[in-house]
Amino acid sequence: MSDLNFSCTQCGKCCHDLRLPLTRPEAVAWLQRGGTVEVLCEAVPWVTEPATSDAPAMHKRQRSFPAWSGELPIRVIVVLAATFKGACPNLGSDMRCGIYDNRPHVCRIYPAEVNPFLSVTPSHKQCPPEAWTSPTPFVRANQIVAAQTQLHMSLLRHGEQLDIAVKAWACKELDIQSASLSNEGFMAHCPSPEALLSVLQQTPPVVDDRSSRSHWSMVTNQAATFDALCLAGATPMYARAIADGPSRYLGFRPDAPPQEQSA
Repeated sequence: MSDLNFSCTQCGKCCHDLRLPLTRPEAVAWLQRGGTVEVLCEAVPWVTEPATSDAPAMHKRQRSFPAWSGELPIRVIVVLAATFKGACPNLGSDMRCGIYDNRPHVCRIYPAEVNPFLSVTPSHKQCPPEAWTSPTPFVRANQIVAAQTQLHMSLLRHGEQLDIAVKAWACKELDIQSASLSNEGFMAHCPSPEALLSVLQQTPPVVDDRSSRSHWSMVTNQAATFDALCLAGATPMYARAIADGPSRYLGFRPDAPPQEQSA
């Protein structure tokens, strides 16, 4: 399965949490089975629209919604992620998947990547050598050629786009208003399973895009990023200022605090 693994930059210890990106219907099913789902949020400064030829930027645009951080226009990317430690909770004692016929798209596409700009590297995967060639090649010229995998990759990415309005409304309803800077980490929000399930099962009202844009804080553990966000007119927050609670910062780099907080 493609997964997201992080170490906690606040406590300095590896949390060994596994996170599986889910579509909204998959997150509902996961919660109904008693599992845990986190709301991972990252934000991209969006002062001007990128050229349509900028494929990575357009990919982020298609899976995000517009918002504000202070005076800075941003786009917020929200990922619903099944979270667990150790073996998957759906794995039976016989080492078989207990929900195989209803497993998430992210499980069906493994060892492919959710991100279309990440290449598939066999040496980085746990598949046996024969999985890449039998009965037909899985990858050719660094491109996925397995038809079923291509189908579920398309369904997963299309599902992300369909879920945007629900995710934006869910964040408002759950009072989620902080995100990391994209490519620096994630803000992981952990609302109660009951509250998250209730919101995800509802249909959000149709609202005007501009008048309904929410205001977000941008969280970082990097002093240079904090200063840059201040200069850009954003509302930054340093990761260490987040108290223990239902949210935590998952950074990709060790803490680099402002000088006044480093002592």
